[in-house]
Amino acid sequence: MLLGLFSLQQAFFAINSPTRQAILPKLLPPHQLPAANSLSMTVFQAGAIAGPLIAGMLIPVTGYAWLYFVDTLTLFATLHAVLRLPPLPIDGERPRGTPGLRSVLDGFVYLRTQPVLLMSFVVDLIAMIFGMPRALFPEIAHVSFRGPEEGGLAFAALYAAIPAGSVLGGVFSGWLSRVEAHGRVVLISIAIWGVGVMGFAATIPLAAHLGDVALALGVVCLAIAGAADVASAAIRSSMLQSAADDRVRGRLQGVFTVVVAGGPRLADVIHGAVAFSIGTALTTGLGGGLVVIGMVLCAIAVPSFARYRVSHAR
Repeated sequence: MLLGLFSLQQAFFAINSPTRQAILPKLLPPHQLPAANSLSMTVFQAGAIAGPLIAGMLIPVTGYAWLYFVDTLTLFATLHAVLRLPPLPIDGERPRGTPGLRSVLDGFVYLRTQPVLLMSFVVDLIAMIFGMPRALFPEIAHVSFRGPEEGGLAFAALYAAIPAGSVLGGVFSGWLSRVEAHGRVVLISIAIWGVGVMGFAATIPLAAHLGDVALALGVVCLAIAGAADVASAAIRSSMLQSAADDRVRGRLQGVFTVVVAGGPRLADVIHGAVAFSIGTALTTGLGGGLVVIGMVLCAIAVPSFARYRVSHAR
């Protein structure tokens, strides 16, 4: 029953999240979209850090039932805010027919005719599939950084490093609202993500000699990668929101959600399988290197993406 309820909740999230992102252009001028997306991602990452910490402290005091009850009550504040939104009709011609599989296919057909938008998904898949070594963190923490089998500081630090970097990157992301060369910033940001992952890989063999110093350096490298990821994700979301037609924006946001959720899962499988043969350090380093190479190849293969710009003239 619990797993069924969680699956139902995630199904509603798959509807809610694309819709929530798709209406931003209705509420804000185009030049504020990068800042809004960065704020949204910063809040999400901060919640991913603070939520488990607060829950961990309150569970012994309140128990699960009361904690979930309080969580449910607080969600009514969000519901109240959503109900107060103004009507947000679709601009231009409305999609024909009943929403369903056909409308999803129409979204993919539209995406095929938009190389810049298509590349915004491709570069993210490259970054996540090759450059997300999350599945290797337990082994790295235990074997390389000498952490206990049940978890410990190294384990927690590795998992918290990328979200912490994302939060810091979001806090200092005001410069994104002034960026006009969106395509170039995305490519550079994802390349920095790859370099950060490579830097983390370099600290793994150093752990035997430097101990906690190597762990601290690895955490810093992952945090830099997380900060770069926020910049990339905020700009890519803004590109999708501003360049896509209003009638298909929600469908493409759904594709965006699938890419963001599916890429890291594929990375877990690939990194786990490859590390079994060549080790965690080499797997992580090669993955980061492939991300950097991938960005160079994308810039060469689709120059229109690298040249993509927006104007902030008001």
